[in-house]
Order: sequence, then C-alpha cells, then structure tokens
Amino acid sequence: MPGMLIGVVGPSGAGKDTLMAGARAALDGDARFRFVRRSITRPAEAGGEDHLPLSPEEFEARRVTGGFALWWEAHGLRYGIPADIGADLAAGRVVVANLSRTVLAGAAARLPLLVLEISAPIEVLAARLAARGREAAADIAARLAREAPLPAGLRVARVMNDGPAEAGVAAVLAVLRGAAAQESG
Repeated sequence: MPGMLIGVVGPSGAGKDTLMAGARAALDGDARFRFVRRSITRPAEAGGEDHLPLSPEEFEARRVTGGFALWWEAHGLRYGIPADIGADLAAGRVVVANLSRTVLAGAAARLPLLVLEISAPIEVLAARLAARGREAAADIAARLAREAPLPAGLRVARVMNDGPAEAGVAAVLAVLRGAAAQESG
C-alpha cells in the first residue's frame, strides 16, 4: 500500500521547525516515519534547519539527473526533496517534508499528499519574527502580508501553534500518527 507525503507549510514565525523537531524526537526509531533532510543551496554554517548544503552547480547536476522528487526556488536559494522518498512511499511509510506552497499542486498530482499547515495568529507571528531580530518591523509586516493561500483541492490538516510547544507537538503527532494508521488500515 502506498505511503503518504506530509508536506509541512506555514508562515515564518509559526514554529514549524520547533514542532517538527519535537515530533521527530517523539517518533525516533518508528520505522513508519521518515523526516526528510532537504538539499539547499546554502552553506551548512549559515544556520537554520539541518540541511544538505549543495553548491548551485551540485544542485543543478542532481536536478537534471532526477535526484529530486520535488524542487523549487525561493529567496535566492534552491531547495530539493530527494527522489529516494519514492521507495519510502512505496513501502507504505509516512514521509514528512518541509515544502513550499509553490510545489503543493504538482506534488499532489504525482504523490499521495496531505498538507500539514502550521500557523499562529498574526500578532503571534509578528512577535516571534521581531524576537528573532533579523528584520525591521516594516519588513516583518511585508513578509506577513505576502503569505499566499493554499492551492484549492488539497487534503489539509491544520495545527494552530499559539500555545505551549508541547501542545503544538502533540497536535502534529496526532496528524502524523493518523496518517500512518490510515496507510496501514
């Protein structure tokens, strides 16, 4: 039975990385799940998520040889999800990957997809972004105004991350375990 790709999306400041790290730790050793490490044309020392750093040339070489199941460009960088997720899906696993909204419709056309949208109220997002200290208030407001709606017709599970991190992790785990139970049932 084919597995399920869980495409995690949400605005900056929603706490996606925090919730996904908690879910990954809770599911460590559970062979039903794979949390994907993305390839990004960003040096490893640049910070942010744990990723496979690739030069633009290395990324392009992998892309043209079919090394990515999904790929996109955003904010001057290129992002890729490895093609080997196909074997995980064929084995019935739940594959969890941080995706861009721009690839959701194409992913849903080719793969069994459930979108996990993690968000928070706008005032919470603004406060979290301000606390990072990376952007001016005007830039934060512009970033929050840019958020686009999800493409129509997708299966979507939503988690509102506006309370303690533990509550958000529990909500994410419920979605992931529900997907795994659906795939094995």
